[in-house]
Amino acid sequence: MKALAARRRHPAFLALLLLVALLGVGVAYAGLSSTAPAEAVATADQTAIDEGKRLYLEGCSSCHGLNAEGGTAGPTLIGVGAAAVHFQVSTGRMPMGAPGAQAPAKPPDYNEAEVAAMAAYIASLAPGPAIPTAEDLDYSDADVAQGGVLFRINCAQCHQAAGGGGALTQGKHAPSLMKATPQEIYEAMLTGPQNMPVFADGTLPVEDKQAIIAYIVDLQGADSPGGLSLGRLGPVTEGLFLWAGVMLAFVGLAVWIGIKAR
Repeated sequence: MKALAARRRHPAFLALLLLVALLGVGVAYAGLSSTAPAEAVATADQTAIDEGKRLYLEGCSSCHGLNAEGGTAGPTLIGVGAAAVHFQVSTGRMPMGAPGAQAPAKPPDYNEAEVAAMAAYIASLAPGPAIPTAEDLDYSDADVAQGGVLFRINCAQCHQAAGGGGALTQGKHAPSLMKATPQEIYEAMLTGPQNMPVFADGTLPVEDKQAIIAYIVDLQGADSPGGLSLGRLGPVTEGLFLWAGVMLAFVGLAVWIGIKAR
């Protein structure tokens, strides 16, 4: 017993005991610190979902149903994902001001935090396309020429080869892309709003989406080498403009000859 008591009073034993205690405190702290952020994130997510549900019930449920099941005035939102909500609401297309053939873009009714909350709520109802990340939207290494090829194959039929937009049937139209942001372009391809088909990642991989974005951004900053762009709608518009100019010159010449003849 005396030998055991002596070992307990030995400085090395005391140092070992202190080390074990410190290790125990460290392990306990690490466990608490790893669970606390997860709980905080879960609480923050639930707070956003609750706020999004409140905003949804106030501004969207009259058309899309109390549980986003859809109705006569609006389609179901179950499974559309956060990306669809962000695109439609952040561009002001939703809520619609009045029934029409197509929801036009306008200044949004909600700020970015409110849009994110509504997107979180709809995403909580069923799986769907998520809002693209900064990595998804990074087109800095994308091939602009390849993006042009992909755009002409998949998009030019409606948006016109230079992205100026165009008319569709029954009062609908493909909007101009000259002021669209990379996030709007990506989300539109991902979710297929209104008349646009869905270009899921299985159909159009992320790299191809980035290339198309790079091409559109290049168009947005491109100059018109001929002077007037005329909407970049192609030879029909340019020919009509030239024809109108020539006819106006002929009319002016005829009037001048008539005055001189008097």
